[in-house]
Amino acid sequence: MASAQAPAGDSSDVGGAGMQGREFVWTDADFDRVQTLIYQRAGISLHDGKHAMVYSRLSRRLRDTGHQSFKDYLGWLETHDGPEWQEFVNALTTNLTSFFREQHHFEILATHLKSRPAGTAWRVWCNAASTGEEPYSIVMTAMEALGPKANFALTASDIDSKVLASAAQGVYRLECLKGVNEARMQRFFLRGKGANEGMARVKPELQRLIQFISVNLIRDDWPFREPFDIVFCRNVMIYFDAPTQRKVLERIHRVMAPGGLLFVGHAENFSESRDLFVLRGKTVYERR
Repeated sequence: MASAQAPAGDSSDVGGAGMQGREFVWTDADFDRVQTLIYQRAGISLHDGKHAMVYSRLSRRLRDTGHQSFKDYLGWLETHDGPEWQEFVNALTTNLTSFFREQHHFEILATHLKSRPAGTAWRVWCNAASTGEEPYSIVMTAMEALGPKANFALTASDIDSKVLASAAQGVYRLECLKGVNEARMQRFFLRGKGANEGMARVKPELQRLIQFISVNLIRDDWPFREPFDIVFCRNVMIYFDAPTQRKVLERIHRVMAPGGLLFVGHAENFSESRDLFVLRGKTVYERR
């Protein structure tokens, strides 16, 4: 998504904003400000190839707030500390997810859960819950491994308030449930009828095991008091630069029990943080 080059004599308009029929002028300075603000708020490092994505997503915020330019909108944002900041972060976060994504993680999870005596209390954190597919996949795996009386509690968090609200509802289109086999559909979901045909809702027995909360990984206000046995932090760190990754890993280390497992994304490697975590499987680390 590289931006188009500005014509000679107008280097400020890198996206050719007004000249390619765009609704708002879009400049290098605007993009630089967005990069700075999203890094400060969420630790996300936007690389220079994201011009088109940022323009497209934030244009909606300009329309909704009535601003006529990115310069005005960003200036207004910087001088206010209200709900629009959450909308700004929501617009720039990516929520690509599916049920039982990276299947090998759930096989490792099931084996790990069965390795301790029946009745063992498990505290688990899924810190990129998105629209809920991952936390519900974790809880389905736990119920299958531990039985219906599982002593299992999952905290599911995200920085994006809108996807978190969707996750808490637990309602999905059937085409989004392709990763869920028929046996799990029967056991864990209620199929919609009539006006809700083509939809499915997660059963209350799954929802009871999950607490949905908003957590910003780069802030110091994590609300946890007891250590977690397992943490899922998949495909989150790829949006952070190396110093931010290290800070977040140190914080995750502090909220985990010794020997706890950390599940990360397929493109993430934390071998440089061997003082905190040691590799125990394919993209699975153990807390030292």
